[in-house]
Amino acid sequence: MIAESDQKEDDVPHYSKLCRIVIDVEERHHADELAFWQAATGAALENFPSFPEFHGAMLGDGDFGLLLQRLDEGPARVHLDFHTDDVEAETARLERLGAKRVRQLDGRWWIMEDPAGLRFCVVPEPPGALHDGNAQRWED
Repeated sequence: MIAESDQKEDDVPHYSKLCRIVIDVEERHHADELAFWQAATGAALENFPSFPEFHGAMLGDGDFGLLLQRLDEGPARVHLDFHTDDVEAETARLERLGAKRVRQLDGRWWIMEDPAGLRFCVVPEPPGALHDGNAQRWED
């Protein structure tokens, strides 16, 4: 058993879960992609007023979501989002597995790359939103 004083900051227990598929599209294709994915999933992808570049919905039983992100620049691609109650601990855990931090956004979440160079994000969840019933508990 590691004494609390001996634990590194990134070794604290935390929760995370793979939570979203994000489809990144150029602005010129955004309307067509939005119509396609709404029809393909049967879900109304609602716009987020605080993040106007995103449209999204929770799918199925509401445990997994789809986001469509309008890009200012860059190629169309698909990426995954991990949600966590401790962004620093989760990014450190993923780095130990071979991921690399690329860029922090809004001082809140990280764009990362897996060992093959594929991008994904680590996004914060409000305290208490993740628990044993809906996420993986990590005790490093």
